[in-house]
Amino acid sequence: MAQTNQYTKVLLSKKTGKEVSSYSEGFGIVYDPVSKKQGIVDAKGNITFESSYKGGISHIFKNRFILYSEEGNRRKSAIIDEKGNELLPLEDQDFNTSWWSKERIIASRQGKEAVYDYNGKLIIPDSDKIRFAEKDAFFVLKDKKWFLYDFNGKQISDREFKDDYSFENGKALIINEDHQSEIIGKNGQTLHKLSKNVVDINAYPYLITQNKATGKYGLIDAENNTLVDEIYSDITPEYFGKKEYIYLRKSNKTTVFYKEDQKLYPNNFKYLYPLSNHLFRVYSDRSDQSGIVDLQGNTVIPQEYDFIKNFTVSGKDFIYLKKGNEEKLLDKELKNILNEGDQIVGFYPENMIIKRQDQYYRFSVTNRSAVVIKDIKQIKNQDVEYFNILNEYSKPLVCMNNSNLYGILDAKGTEIVPFAYEDIIAFDNFENEIVVRKQGKYGVLNFQNEPLTEVIYDKYTWMKEVLKLNRDKKTDLIYFTRFRNDMTEL
Repeated sequence: MAQTNQYTKVLLSKKTGKEVSSYSEGFGIVYDPVSKKQGIVDAKGNITFESSYKGGISHIFKNRFILYSEEGNRRKSAIIDEKGNELLPLEDQDFNTSWWSKERIIASRQGKEAVYDYNGKLIIPDSDKIRFAEKDAFFVLKDKKWFLYDFNGKQISDREFKDDYSFENGKALIINEDHQSEIIGKNGQTLHKLSKNVVDINAYPYLITQNKATGKYGLIDAENNTLVDEIYSDITPEYFGKKEYIYLRKSNKTTVFYKEDQKLYPNNFKYLYPLSNHLFRVYSDRSDQSGIVDLQGNTVIPQEYDFIKNFTVSGKDFIYLKKGNEEKLLDKELKNILNEGDQIVGFYPENMIIKRQDQYYRFSVTNRSAVVIKDIKQIKNQDVEYFNILNEYSKPLVCMNNSNLYGILDAKGTEIVPFAYEDIIAFDNFENEIVVRKQGKYGVLNFQNEPLTEVIYDKYTWMKEVLKLNRDKKTDLIYFTRFRNDMTEL
């Protein structure tokens, strides 16, 4: 198991005797509570740089940092390496560090902006404004006109733009000189001139239009052919998954536009959520219940279930349904592959963990075999509300063994946190931190079994982004990291 950045930060704090507030890619930011100044620490615990300024240090990536100096209302900034060498000198300037670029940075000073690389080389000289257009291009404002530049600082074309636009997949929606909607390519060239007011190109080559007079929405293709008249109160493309559909709403009813056959499929339901095999979950506000319909709007599963979700296990799509204590897992023929009374306690990319007649099993969906997980008395169930677009699968499982001690198993039933605790408290949302109790005292681990604190606290409090730990009238804080649901890290 690879050591996490979170645990490295804990170890570096112990080794240096100072607070390491962050760590990634081989370096961290260290804070001295006596001098109240920051520095840089490497993976071995060596302080490679200590700032002499009142201010802070921000870690950008690897061995690149922003150094801040603050005196009164005056603030200066510099780009430095891990040893404090100034690659861009400390001046009255601010930096725009795009999360997607580790090659270019925008510096703002005295009302002008310029682009540099992270070695301090000037790429685009002072201009009125500069914005990232996409990962390898900029919009540069000169004399109230925007121009496209590449990453090497070369102007791509002489075309003038009214605004700085954002590109997605090499295309941008603009309003051109004739006040028309237009789609341009990465070089500013015209790809499509559009006769209607286009407001969304995320479903390209299908484009969402809006009538300026009525506010209603319609649909055209990139060749200006009208596919749907502007009569809908809302049109939403699919942003995730297979992106097969566009949803059109009117009078609290949804019509589905299927991209493959370019046909409309009216439906009587307000909310539709795609599953697999052209099926949809439908939901009622009044009953708080869900069912399943097909593309034609025919009811496939009655609207009487508490929870319905699509899961992909071993490369195959399944639909999970839950109603009270009843659970089903439907294959593509809509046949339930579970036994009556089975309960699913964990969904994972290659298998599931189920409870069958008071025994826990690792269950294969390919041959429906069930391998017993030995010496497990109880598994704490995870609330189904945990699952969303960011959390496609379950976390590792908090279990009690036959000796009434708690530990954690991964998707394969392998122990990743030993069975040595009186209790383990895992949180239902994205958190990677867990609270453990031993001999009446509390401590904090993560799912990688790394001790983030000692087990010495009298009580804990969960407060959204932080755990408060109390001992001897003193409080320590553990800030949550986000659990990425990537089982390869476990």
